[in-house]
Amino acid sequence: MMLSLFITAGTVCYHMSIRLIIGFCFDRYMNNRANLQCRWYQTAPWEMWLYQKLRVRQWKGRMPVYDSALFDLQQHTWTEIAGAMCQAELVHEVNAAVSFVPLLFSVWVGAFPIFLITSIIAAGFDLLFAVIQRYNRPRVMRLAVRTAEYTGI
Repeated sequence: MMLSLFITAGTVCYHMSIRLIIGFCFDRYMNNRANLQCRWYQTAPWEMWLYQKLRVRQWKGRMPVYDSALFDLQQHTWTEIAGAMCQAELVHEVNAAVSFVPLLFSVWVGAFPIFLITSIIAAGFDLLFAVIQRYNRPRVMRLAVRTAEYTGI
């Protein structure tokens, strides 16, 4: 029982700290700027169908925001908000991928199910935020173009 609690606590600490480190690295490198024309940031038609099936519109407002000032129209233009959304999406996608690194520790420690469960939960949680960014970005981009302030950062 103690080994399971120790593994769970260690894995949770890993997940929390790696997310802060990755977010810090992206913030230093990208500084909420992105090439908004990059194919990676374009939403495919099938994605909108998926987001409707997942009912993203109903639950996206209930999710926490790390720094709501990044998405505040009083402080930022629509283009700047879109750049912050792109960065946030990348952070959450990378976080989802590194959520499975703890599975490597199961080779030495054992307890593969504990590592697998915590990794799946952590990755799923991050993917929820990436989905929200991808769901919202087309509307933000349309607003940026409509207000004629899109600069193609």
